[in-house]
Amino acid sequence: MADGGGGGAGAPVRPVEALILVDIQSAFVAGEDAVPDAARVLDRSRDLLARARAAGALVVHLQNDGEPGTVDAPHTPGWELHLPVEPGPREIVVRKAQDDGFDGTVLGDLLEAADAGGLAICGVLSEMCVGATARTALARDYRVVLPHDAHGTYDIPAAPGISGVVPAAMNARAAEWALGDEVEIVARAADVTFTAPAPAHLER
Repeated sequence: MADGGGGGAGAPVRPVEALILVDIQSAFVAGEDAVPDAARVLDRSRDLLARARAAGALVVHLQNDGEPGTVDAPHTPGWELHLPVEPGPREIVVRKAQDDGFDGTVLGDLLEAADAGGLAICGVLSEMCVGATARTALARDYRVVLPHDAHGTYDIPAAPGISGVVPAAMNARAAEWALGDEVEIVARAADVTFTAPAPAHLER
């Protein structure tokens, strides 16, 4: 199933030890400026979160710090994480200032300390922060599972002389394809499975 073309529904995926929720912040998933299909992304992300917690997997909520005046500027309503966090050694919020969740953050250290060789990624935006984080994870030799129905983005606006509007769903699919043939694209978040990382590493 390591295929940028995507896998079929129904086959359980080999368990991963970590879940990375990318920028599930109110600016992007609530209100009139939410990504199309925000309700679907939230529903699938909630399911992934609940099952990762139940399995004892490492959970990392990435929270983007936008520039002053942007919709996700720190400590504004849009910056707040939309899904509740249960802080602890297995559930951590990591703030970031770049698209790539590894850039200038402790994400890599957390995954290494947890002995998490495989991770699932969900959230927004598909071609930006989700894609950038997945690409770096792949470059660092992590196994990356990307459930197709648990990430989303916006339409690409029309560009005169280039193209009409590119629908969000097509934009998201192209973002998956651009990650190459090492990422495991699965049709349904429900097929992603979790396991606990090594407790001795995680608790230290």
